[in-house]
Amino acid sequence: MAAHRKRKQRRLTGPTGRTAATLALAGAATATASGAPAHAEPRLTPAQVKAEVEGLYEQAEAATERYNGAKEKATEARASLTELRDEATRRTDRLNASRNALGSIATAQYRTGGLDPAVQLALSSRPDDFLERAGLAERAGARQATVVAGIRKELAAIAQLRSRADDRLEELGARQSELARHKSAIKGKLDSAQRLLDRLAPAQRALYSEDGSDGSDGENGKSSQNGLYGPGEAARSAVRAPGSRAAAAVAFAYGALGKPYVWGATGPGSFDCSGLTQAAWRAAGVSLPRTTYTQINAGQRVTRDRLAPGDLVFFFSGVSHVGIYVGGGQMIHAPRPGSAVRLAPIDQMPFAGATRPA
Repeated sequence: MAAHRKRKQRRLTGPTGRTAATLALAGAATATASGAPAHAEPRLTPAQVKAEVEGLYEQAEAATERYNGAKEKATEARASLTELRDEATRRTDRLNASRNALGSIATAQYRTGGLDPAVQLALSSRPDDFLERAGLAERAGARQATVVAGIRKELAAIAQLRSRADDRLEELGARQSELARHKSAIKGKLDSAQRLLDRLAPAQRALYSEDGSDGSDGENGKSSQNGLYGPGEAARSAVRAPGSRAAAAVAFAYGALGKPYVWGATGPGSFDCSGLTQAAWRAAGVSLPRTTYTQINAGQRVTRDRLAPGDLVFFFSGVSHVGIYVGGGQMIHAPRPGSAVRLAPIDQMPFAGATRPA
């Protein structure tokens, strides 16, 4: 008999492979606990689940920043489209007024212009009156030429405006499609993370939620390394800021402690990471761009050893996370879905750079 050939298995690599392996391990652990036949894979520990979940949250946050950027551009395209349409309407109104004026001139000429001017002069009982009317007609002709030129100009301008509006409409459609793609990516990452967390026992899930990724409980701003930061500490940090605007931004960040993380949110009741820093500096009278990868260029770059309260601190190679530095090696940031704005040490994540808004 011919030997059956085994089908070659395709290996999964990268984040997909890691997530698939994690799910397989978790499934094996669940099967063992329920008495089903077990494979050789070890039980997935809470620490392993946390590592996988944090990786998924990092990917979701990167997708969130891309979503924020696309949303900002979609808003700009929508505003530009509205402005172009309004201008086209105004120019159309002027065009209609010019057409009405031209129609009045043409009607008047039709009523008075049937005879040759020499014949009209010869038949006129008052030649002086005729000559005066002829001068008026000549000036009316010049006015007619001006009106016609104006109409042509308005027609060209309206055509150009409509062409630009069509381009903006097409751009808006592309941005909306981009938003949908990023939103789907974010939801996929978050759903995968939740499925992993659901495989933990309730006590383990609670431990992960409390521990988060930054050593703080996220509810009252208490850091496991540095004790409780209350309003007095907020004021002292604000005083140490290099200027009144930085002090105001830090004070806002302290006031946001405990508010939930919601991706795409800019306050006042919830924030994502760049939404929090944008809102904090907006409260200080400084307009920051929306995303982490644009905020890092919105000000003076500073090295880690020269950080001052109010500086923006960025993390990961893709600059996908940001917090606001408050002194003492600590920042306030909006960490991830399921958490709240909290204090955290800046050395908990790979440092990517810092900037001081102007």
